[in-house]
Amino acid sequence: MQPTASHFVNGAYVEDKNGPLIPVTFPGTGEEIARVHEATPAIVDAAIASAKAAQSAWAALMPVERGRVLRRAADLIRARNQELSELETLDTGKPIQETLVADATSAADALEYFGGLAATLTGDHIPLGGDWAYTMRIPLGVCVGIGAWNYPTQIAAWKAAPALACGNTMVFKPSEQTPLCALKLAEILIEAGAPPGVFNVIQGAGSVGKALVEDRRIAKVSLTGSAPTGKKVYAAAASQMKHVTMELGGKSPLIIFDDADVDSAVSAAINANFYSSGQICSNGTRVFVQSGIKDAFLDRLIARTSKAVIGDPRDPATNFGPMISEEQLSITCSYIEKGKAEGATLAYGGQRLGADGHFIEPAIFSDVTDDMSIAREEIFGPVLSLFDFETEEEVIKRANATDLGLSGAVFTADLTRAHRIVAAIEAGTCWINQYNLTPVEMPFGGSKASGIGRENSKAAIESYSEIKTIYVGMSPVDAAF
Repeated sequence: MQPTASHFVNGAYVEDKNGPLIPVTFPGTGEEIARVHEATPAIVDAAIASAKAAQSAWAALMPVERGRVLRRAADLIRARNQELSELETLDTGKPIQETLVADATSAADALEYFGGLAATLTGDHIPLGGDWAYTMRIPLGVCVGIGAWNYPTQIAAWKAAPALACGNTMVFKPSEQTPLCALKLAEILIEAGAPPGVFNVIQGAGSVGKALVEDRRIAKVSLTGSAPTGKKVYAAAASQMKHVTMELGGKSPLIIFDDADVDSAVSAAINANFYSSGQICSNGTRVFVQSGIKDAFLDRLIARTSKAVIGDPRDPATNFGPMISEEQLSITCSYIEKGKAEGATLAYGGQRLGADGHFIEPAIFSDVTDDMSIAREEIFGPVLSLFDFETEEEVIKRANATDLGLSGAVFTADLTRAHRIVAAIEAGTCWINQYNLTPVEMPFGGSKASGIGRENSKAAIESYSEIKTIYVGMSPVDAAF
């Protein structure tokens, strides 16, 4: 299943060994499993030129034909879910029991959804007395997608599906840490009937992303990444008035009232902090628990977390795998040390495990205060910070005391209060008595420094198309002279 070359351009695998080597390592052992070459300027130019050349013909297809291509690709992904999930596990280190249900399947859902939506993208008729106007929804042109390493297959499809449904073409750059999976998506789209050039994949780090973003042939940039990276990419795109979607980081609150179902709330806290070894942008890493149930909640959380099966992510029994890299593991370890040094109590875990691979125990901190580093800064690792609170007004104020606003959630049996809380949380995506479910039918994205624009649902169509308005005069034109 491994791709046969570094890049996929104009419908075929392409290699240029003049680009620097990028080793691909398996996080479970640290061993090298593949090598790709970073895109040279020639590869970057070829990918953009290919997308540019293909775009007008792709947009001119009947929308239902574009939709059929996407739906066929969805079927192919589902048929190959096992092997695609195995590749994702090798690429990311996520447990196979997770990738089988959350990665390629989510990509297939996106392709199916937007494939079905393609033929419905119509304009409006506007009566104006004797005259009238109408609107057309038109594609933007060539789009650039820049992916993160935590969900390489899903992110590639979340960007490609709405872009292609609208009649755009795309050049996608995956994270240099997880370069393999997006190439398989490009391969599958060609097999499903996409013309060459419609979806291209090239490899590289920030310099390649910069070249893509700054190229004048690019109409739109969609980035999934950190808030600092997003600000740089947004500024570069804005200098040429490009359309953007920015899905960035978070430091999200998970608020649990004393009338909540404690077992469900503990499950949510586990999912919101330890799924994918904590490497999810929307994670609820600030867990606010009303003081009356804090001790019982903490006891149950520790008991449940201690049952995590940590090990080889290729083993179906493993449900907590390694982190993506030694660098990300070191960052996480440094925050654990900061938490202890600043006075938080490490109530559970946080120890590095083994000499091979990038493994660490899930970490649970109690006695955390709002000014601590672990409370304010995105860690992107399995570190849960537990806070207590007394009143609704207090917890809303504390939950919103961050520049980030990606997600948030509330657990309570009082649904009136639940709706009141989520209305007050300054975040783009919220859950009531649930956490981190992101079906393609639902818009996903952040507020404040967590991003701009929305992925998925009909809202994504707005990010990959624009309205053209046509006024139709039905009478002679008068003029003052």
